Amino acid sequence: MTASPAPELTNRDHLECFALYALLQGVPFYSAVALTMKLINGSEFIGEPFGAANFIAMASTLHALATPWLGPKFPRFFRHCFEPLFADPVLSFSEKVTRWLAQPGTSLRLLSNLLLLSALAVGVAGMQ
Repeated sequence: MTASPAPELTNRDHLECFALYALLQGVPFYSAVALTMKLINGSEFIGEPFGAANFIAMASTLHALATPWLGPKFPRFFRHCFEPLFADPVLSFSEKVTRWLAQPGTSLRLLSNLLLLSALAVGVAGMQ
């Protein structure tokens, strides 16, 4: 029995993969990092106008570019953030999101991100 080769990723598939990694994984994580840095006054550029937004955009972009490339090469190291489903060329964008949300660990990660961001936002808002 011969196996058919995996379908090649088109530019649209690469763009979808990039957007999913950046928006669903990068932005929540790096938002928490920026809020933590703001809370402890750990970085000067977070206090600059649009400093936090620039940090989140650059870090999420780097995350979205590096994870699909390094994830298959180092699966043990990237086991928590690499999602092969995001690069599946057979699925549509909405099917990728739906299947990702249906996985058991996803809801726990989203809930923990929500609680962490909420607690950090309360801490930052309480600062004077």
